[in-house]
Amino acid sequence: MSLIKWTPEEFGTSVSQHDEEHKHLFGLLNGLHASVGAGERGSIGRALDGLIAYVAEHFAAEEANMRKVNYPALEQHLFEHEKLVKTCVNLQQQFHAGATEITEETTAFLRDWLKQHIPNVDRKYGPALSAI
Repeated sequence: MSLIKWTPEEFGTSVSQHDEEHKHLFGLLNGLHASVGAGERGSIGRALDGLIAYVAEHFAAEEANMRKVNYPALEQHLFEHEKLVKTCVNLQQQFHAGATEITEETTAFLRDWLKQHIPNVDRKYGPALSAI
């Protein structure tokens, strides 16, 4: 069962590149959630690493496009991205050091972040970036 499902009504930004990236991101998060449910630490680690690497790639793409159009809310957007990346990298390091586990609470936190961030923050860049 999926943890999160992309729908245009809930998560569409009017920027096809980033909508496709968000769909892929949701798939990776659903994969991590499934790995957590299966309880196999190696699979969880691979899924976590893949998700975090893709988050960094996606954030870089969004930020580059916002810079291209001199998006006025870029600094606040960067702050939101940096906060999540810092949290995720810290969690990743602790997981691989054996100091913490990835749980359903972890995947729920990531789901909730996306459910807040995309409709309330990303959607605002739609008009400025839709021509890219």
